[in-house]
Amino acid sequence: MRIRSCITPQQQFIYGIHKPNYSVQNLRSTARIENLGHLRSGKPYTNQRNFPQGTIQVEEADWIFEIPNPLPFKGTTFIDKEWADNSAANPQRISLPQRQTLSLSNILAEEHIPATLLDKLPAPLLLALATSSTDSKDLVKLAELSCQLEKDEKGSPTGLVYTLDDRGRSHALINDHSLFEAVANNPALPESYKKVMVLRPGAQGGSEIIGDYSEDNETHIFEYLRRNSYIAGGHYAANMADDAIRYSIDSLSETDMEGLRHLYYQRTFVRLATHLGLQCGEEQRMFSVAELEGVRRKIIEKIGEDKALDFTATLWGWNFGFDYAPTGYRLHASHQQIHQQYAMLPQEVDTFSGDQLNACGSMPAFGCGDMIAEVIQDYRNETGNDFFTDYLACIRNNVRMDSRSDLESSLIIWEDEHAMLFVPKAQTSQWELQLMALQNQNGEVVGNILEADTAVRTSLNYGIFLAQKSLAALGARMVTSIEYPKRLGKTGVIGQHLLYAFLPRLPESPGAFSEAQLRFINGHYPEDFAAVCRQQLMNSGIANREF
Repeated sequence: MRIRSCITPQQQFIYGIHKPNYSVQNLRSTARIENLGHLRSGKPYTNQRNFPQGTIQVEEADWIFEIPNPLPFKGTTFIDKEWADNSAANPQRISLPQRQTLSLSNILAEEHIPATLLDKLPAPLLLALATSSTDSKDLVKLAELSCQLEKDEKGSPTGLVYTLDDRGRSHALINDHSLFEAVANNPALPESYKKVMVLRPGAQGGSEIIGDYSEDNETHIFEYLRRNSYIAGGHYAANMADDAIRYSIDSLSETDMEGLRHLYYQRTFVRLATHLGLQCGEEQRMFSVAELEGVRRKIIEKIGEDKALDFTATLWGWNFGFDYAPTGYRLHASHQQIHQQYAMLPQEVDTFSGDQLNACGSMPAFGCGDMIAEVIQDYRNETGNDFFTDYLACIRNNVRMDSRSDLESSLIIWEDEHAMLFVPKAQTSQWELQLMALQNQNGEVVGNILEADTAVRTSLNYGIFLAQKSLAALGARMVTSIEYPKRLGKTGVIGQHLLYAFLPRLPESPGAFSEAQLRFINGHYPEDFAAVCRQQLMNSGIANREF
């Protein structure tokens, strides 16, 4: 096929296998044989093998699987057979170690060193301690170094000290911004400090709270407006509130996930209804699930009357996990507290060329789901087949690349009639998972959340929850989650399924020149990763459902 994808009309995944066997002409003119040390026996150990003579023969080097991503814009995955075979033989390799306990305060006490030494540590060491310590004593001290706190008569923090700039704007008095962020986002910092430093509404600025969700006095979520945003027209953030602190996936409940997603659905449907001139109530309150479904159906009906939309795409994402390198590089999300972000995108944007005031035309406004729409159209033009029909068939017909019949071959972690959580054949993150919407209760393909009825939305919520739980159980601490939606209304491409990707960042996979070329290196077979994810969910006991 001209289109570069592992999906085929034969409904079987296809991929390449490199079987290297080659020779290399030796062009070196000198040799530097040096002693590297000694073997335990006392015999000298040199670098002799680094300076061979003559032509080098490389025979039967490691096989490399080259798997075009189902979606060509996501590049290609390369799997080293030797690494993957080792992971297949020992699936426990597919995990990260638990975070180790660390306390500088205890070390200083054991060595009879004054605790005031901590005040004298250079900034890089303070930053490393702020992200790595599991001792609240360390973290309280670092918090007090990073900013100016107000306290009550018992010494408990009650707020921050603020000042006004020359324009009358208020700012918290922070001595070291990097240290402040690092310590405030450490799960081991006492909650009283977390609240006054970053979690209490208003602590991080003046963003308006324009929605909330609460359930059973256990789940509480605020919806914030990010009015001046990198997303034109502003975007929204659903943040766990200061009385429902969630710094880890372990503490995240199904109800939390339902609430986070409910605010996304609610804001999107209300915005669309307003644009279409539909009445959905002026009362300042949260919609029930049933009411929200009613609004969704009204929107679908109105769009069916050829009513044009100002916004034709959704945007949803979630960065989970925070970390700072001692060098000051922030490694992931802006804060550890679990939150999700969402917005809407227009169909087109005016174009300009040198003159900011006078438009010279327009161009399609970018939405990541549009890239999938292009794949669907190219695939249909080339093969005459429906891309997602073949993709789903490939997943269900999957066979292992190592030809072993004694190990599990399924890529599916969980599914019901409305959604499927699975491991993509070509993972762009070593631990990537994907969630695909299937069909609604009318048997229609679901390409965006507007086409998702209550049952589908419930399945999507649960699938996202399972994805995060399984990755966290394997040790993932930083995960980026994104949505690939079909355009709304008649601008969407027929047959496009709503897709979510979950992309963990692993400690030894920072993203370098290979990833910049969309070449993704992996050390396990996707079937083995699916198997360990299913096992983690079975072990977790989060629900009595089959995996």
